[in-house]
Amino acid sequence: MRDHKEVGLTADDVKEMYRTMLLSRKMDERMWLLNRAGKLPFVISCQGQEATQVGAAYALDKEVDVLSPYYRDLALVTHFGMTPLETMLSAFAKEGDIQSGGRQMPGHFSKKANNILTQGSTVTTQVLHAVGAAYKFKIDNEKRVALTTLGEGSTSQGDFHEGLNFAGVHKLPVICLIENNEYAISVPAKLQYAAEKLSDRAVGYGIHGERVDGNDPFAVYEVMKKARERAINGEGASLIEAMSTRLTAHSSDDDDSYRAIEEREKNKEADCIAHLKKYMVENDIAEDSWFVEIEDELKVIIKDATKEAEAAPYPKAEDALKNVYEEVNNG
Repeated sequence: MRDHKEVGLTADDVKEMYRTMLLSRKMDERMWLLNRAGKLPFVISCQGQEATQVGAAYALDKEVDVLSPYYRDLALVTHFGMTPLETMLSAFAKEGDIQSGGRQMPGHFSKKANNILTQGSTVTTQVLHAVGAAYKFKIDNEKRVALTTLGEGSTSQGDFHEGLNFAGVHKLPVICLIENNEYAISVPAKLQYAAEKLSDRAVGYGIHGERVDGNDPFAVYEVMKKARERAINGEGASLIEAMSTRLTAHSSDDDDSYRAIEEREKNKEADCIAHLKKYMVENDIAEDSWFVEIEDELKVIIKDATKEAEAAPYPKAEDALKNVYEEVNNG
């Protein structure tokens, strides 16, 4: 793991990063338990990819930069301002769900107040949305960046190539972050692409490309910070490939027995949260008592969010098409 001071982070920065990573992990784990208890219909997990997401988010300016995320980005959107209650309202499909009013499956992140663009169900369309936002930023001479994220399986979709080609031609302030966990549901990387590195594809688009250890939040932060600086300085787009670890099955509906037990055990050893905690202890950033306090604090937050969301009303039947079609008042 990189030295946090060498990349420009303070001890307080590291603590905040750890807290967001742990909050996301604990919410994720709670949603899995609720799913197995029959209370939630579906969960798609970010477990193991928190370091990539928080390291990337921390390098951005959440006051002005825009996110166009994918379904596994719970830690990313949590840093940008999605609250535990909002996450749980979405998971329970309740009326107060800020993303869709309880009418969309979980993982379709959206929150205008926190610069999180609405996400569609069609895989990889978020790349085009981010490129469109970045095009606007360039036209208006705004010092803003659009970040889009996706799994490595999505790089086989046409929208990925079209979006990055357009970004390269117009030197747009957009960063495309591949969270490469080496599985597109059950399909391993060797059956998805023949390139050694997906980041090498950047050459074909005329943009910067780089691979980074996605389990190291400081390394991700450093790479993303430089990518943002290039973007706002008019140097164009970046394609960052973060090699991450998916600790769970693809979703709550997936049986990941296609991965050998030895592989799954090895993944647990690479857990980014455990490694960050070890780093913090070894570098005197936090003592055991601090970790206990954070665990207790987050436990209460998640418990309260869960209880409030479970007790919240479901959306009204007459709101099924609300904000779907234009409503014209002919009166």
